[in-house]
Amino acid sequence: MTYPVFETFHSWQGEGEHVGRSAFFIRLYGCPIRCSWCDSAGTWKRDWTGSRDVRDLDARTLADAAAAARPDFVVVTGGEPAIHDLAPLVDALHAKKLRVHVETCGAFEIRGNVDWVTLSPKPQRPPLAENWARASEIKLIISEPADIAFWEARIGPNSVRSIWLHPEWSRRENAEVLDAISAHVRARGAPFRAGWQTHKLFGVR
Repeated sequence: MTYPVFETFHSWQGEGEHVGRSAFFIRLYGCPIRCSWCDSAGTWKRDWTGSRDVRDLDARTLADAAAAARPDFVVVTGGEPAIHDLAPLVDALHAKKLRVHVETCGAFEIRGNVDWVTLSPKPQRPPLAENWARASEIKLIISEPADIAFWEARIGPNSVRSIWLHPEWSRRENAEVLDAISAHVRARGAPFRAGWQTHKLFGVR
């Protein structure tokens, strides 16, 4: 079995509970959600400026590359990685003694015994009930203050320690959005937390 790979790279996790830790990223091609503000549009737009050639790579090749980087863990992302059967890839990475994190919108079955699930729901296609329950953390993208209430009313049963409120990147300097996030965290406290894409401050992927 092969996977359509948009890119792989060794960096560090810029978001969430594991921010700042060494991570090897496997970014898979393909996404039926196609958010207008997507910062990885090359994973579903063939004519995207700066797009890369998509390579079909098998699980063992990907696991070998990840192991060579000696990261703390591997992040499988996209696009939307759960449209693919991740089980063979997860098994290959586990065989290399690597922990596997996946970032997903949650609208598709997550196949494979992954170690950590970052659930980043999208209104166009909400998460499956099983994925709300499976989430290790939740990352909400906030474009407008009303987005906070929208998602708070829809978050399903879970036991996550953190629900991150991230300003949509093009709105990262919008005072109304930032004030709404700050006010909600002050008012509600845990599990709500203010989030940021810290890797972009360092100029790394």
